[in-house]
Amino acid sequence: MPSVADMFKGMPDRFDAAKAGDMNASITFDLSGEGGGQWSVIIADGGCQVEEGAMESPSATVRMAAGDYADMVSGKLNPMMAFMSGKVKVEGDLNSVMKVQSVFGM
Repeated sequence: MPSVADMFKGMPDRFDAAKAGDMNASITFDLSGEGGGQWSVIIADGGCQVEEGAMESPSATVRMAAGDYADMVSGKLNPMMAFMSGKVKVEGDLNSVMKVQSVFGM
């Protein structure tokens, strides 16, 4: 299984510009535990950029364990179930976070 860092590096390759439409969002992922760290995903003007580190004022911040994030990306963990069970905490615009799932085919 690829590392969480590799998963973030591969996000632009999985980005579906057609599904993103005119979406403009910036989301910081703050992942705890082994393999964790902070990454920022910026979706704007039909493109996707991923940067290591947190942004100053993102649309939303997603906090979760790095292992849960890896399970979510690989399809082992349902994003909605993870959110409902408290494994995923979202600060800010929840709609942007929900839309990101479809834009990246999660």
